[in-house]
Amino acid sequence: MENQKIQSIELGRVVAILAIAAMHCQMFLSYWQFNEVPWVGYIFNQATRFAVPLFFLISGYLIQPKLVQNPLETFKRYSTPLLKVFVVWSLICLAMPFNLGKVAEAGYLAERQGYWGFLAQTPLNTLLEGGLVHLWFIPALISAAAITALLAHRNKIELLIPLGMALYVYGVLAGSYQGLTDFWAPFFTRNGPFFSTLLFAIGFAIRQQATTATSKQALQLATLGIVMHFTEAWVLSQFDQPFNANDYLFGTVLWGTGAFLWLLSKPTLGTGRWLTAQSKYVLPLYVAHLPMIIVMMNVAGILELGGFAKDMTVLFGATVVTYLVVRGLEKTPLYRWLFR
Repeated sequence: MENQKIQSIELGRVVAILAIAAMHCQMFLSYWQFNEVPWVGYIFNQATRFAVPLFFLISGYLIQPKLVQNPLETFKRYSTPLLKVFVVWSLICLAMPFNLGKVAEAGYLAERQGYWGFLAQTPLNTLLEGGLVHLWFIPALISAAAITALLAHRNKIELLIPLGMALYVYGVLAGSYQGLTDFWAPFFTRNGPFFSTLLFAIGFAIRQQATTATSKQALQLATLGIVMHFTEAWVLSQFDQPFNANDYLFGTVLWGTGAFLWLLSKPTLGTGRWLTAQSKYVLPLYVAHLPMIIVMMNVAGILELGGFAKDMTVLFGATVVTYLVVRGLEKTPLYRWLFR
């Protein structure tokens, strides 16, 4: 029973990747505005911010037994394929032209050199993000797993939550709150261990301590987190922090944890559903969706699409086309090189 997948978690992973893909489509920004501010787009953007925290929570939860039993070996086996995927997709994204119009006008190298130069301006940040911004998740996850494995190896696992909390608080204060605090950070605090460690640790601790919550309790926690997150985003927007630019706020961790506990409270949710069965493609969909979004944005530009039509075209590419490409590659030798 221990090795059986919890169906609600698998469904949650699929919902999370769909939310992330939709967020990256940057929808509803050119219409449905109020006082010339695209509030629908801003609110939609922030409404998806539970997704990445949920991935970190699930990762910590699932790996806990093995990480406690054999920390260093488990970390090695866990991180090696992730690092390979990160490197492979970084190289793909570094080579892939983003603006086909500029390629046609000035050539491939002219288009790529501008992007490479941009990445070279912040080498440490680039190291943690790879060839395209969405890949930051992989080094962040590896960082959290490394910290957890090291503490477990040293029999200091009780320090994991306090360390994660310290990193998270500093990450928020030097991130979205930086305009108010003037806190310094060596790189963009969304990257690396600042936020991933606490979320990974909470998932780890929930499994280790067999923590449970009723559906009502979990929803109450998630609701508190949502209210805090959106309130913080609104207040910060009064201090020149864009409403839609908040990756993590103090309420975000409660929101994600509540959502995760809710999934755990309904373990059979999604059983037998086609959508749940697609969870095995979550990592391939994650690394491939943003390059596909870029392709579809070029297609929308060529077709001179705008507004809602453009958004739906890009969303279709981010979800359906990416899924079809992944499934098409599944039976080929390329799949193992690209996604494992």
